[in-house]
Amino acid sequence: MVDLPSVRRLEAVGFRAWPATSTHYDGSWLVRLTAAHPSKRLNSVNPLDPSDTRDIAGRLETAGKQFAEYGRPLLVRQTPLAPPELVAFMDDAGWGRFGEAAVMMADLTGTLAMESVDGLEHLPSRDVPRFVNARIRVAGEDPALKAGLTEIVSAIKPETGLFLFEEPGFGPSAVALAVHDNDLAGILQLAVAPELRGRGIGAEVLHSAMRWARLRGARSAWVQAEIENEGALALYRKAGFREVYRYIYRGAARS
Repeated sequence: MVDLPSVRRLEAVGFRAWPATSTHYDGSWLVRLTAAHPSKRLNSVNPLDPSDTRDIAGRLETAGKQFAEYGRPLLVRQTPLAPPELVAFMDDAGWGRFGEAAVMMADLTGTLAMESVDGLEHLPSRDVPRFVNARIRVAGEDPALKAGLTEIVSAIKPETGLFLFEEPGFGPSAVALAVHDNDLAGILQLAVAPELRGRGIGAEVLHSAMRWARLRGARSAWVQAEIENEGALALYRKAGFREVYRYIYRGAARS
């Protein structure tokens, strides 16, 4: 049984950790749109109350027009907070399901957690452009996304740590972004250069971010990982993360 209050809180900190350029509410549906970046998390309708079932067809039609203005396909991010009636509507209309991801949490206060994140301290950078350049290179992303990613990272309001690892003669080897929000810390954008995977660098940058968050008062850390990314899931599980809930994206164009 999913703990809906925990889901609501993790959804809220997730929105703050990865802010969209445009946000507005239609009832309890949070509509997020970002012209500068195609991330599904930044361009989706996020229902936040299972009882909010008013005029589902009309509201989706309105949202679809808003997404079209941004040149984006209409996407609904279906979490355990999505009304069953909305899910049934999308099922009946033949909406596709894709992009399944798990939201996971780890305790930062226990003995095991303290042992896993102790060790050599890597201080985070404050240089957003340098971090973004490294993330683009390490993850093999389109350089055209550089300006949009810079805008997103710069807009994060909670305390943020930008972790950047480099290898002599190679350049950026791994990156991670930690966002400290009261007693929770999100770890996002973690990536390791393909040529250097399997050497423990991913665990090193993850533990550095966890240690930084714990020293700033975070008691728990959270991550989001796509189910198909078995390497990331294994890394997080080994570090003590356990699944809290899953979500998928629904889209009419992907039936």
